[in-house]
Amino acid sequence: MSDQNSEQEPWYRDGLQFTCTQCGNCCTGDPGVVWVDDSEIEAIAELTGKSKGEILLMHTRLYAGRRSLTEFANGDCTFFDPEKRGCTIYEARPTQCRTWPFWNSNLETKASWDALSPDCPGAGKGAFISFEEIQKRASQTDL
Repeated sequence: MSDQNSEQEPWYRDGLQFTCTQCGNCCTGDPGVVWVDDSEIEAIAELTGKSKGEILLMHTRLYAGRRSLTEFANGDCTFFDPEKRGCTIYEARPTQCRTWPFWNSNLETKASWDALSPDCPGAGKGAFISFEEIQKRASQTDL
């Protein structure tokens, strides 16, 4: 019976280490999607002092029936500042960005978590993140 319970417990039940190094790698590189909802778009508009319409037009696109932030041709998010290597909307960044790297796809196996290390220097290093906090972040977005 205990074997069955241990199989159901996630491999990261003892927590993980992660500290963002602000390298910008999660905001750049290969094209992808960063899902945003109306409340996140409104928060971005408020932070930037732009209208919601301008944010929608200049910084989002429809993809698979949902709204995503846009990217430059090189894959960088349009809110990424390449000179400062940082997010220009950090305080209002979408949930998907806030919960990185604790996405279900990255937590599926220890191998999927370990595969982050080459691109995310903070994964597996730094502050201890409890199982409960990992579960909380992973439940906010299903990626």
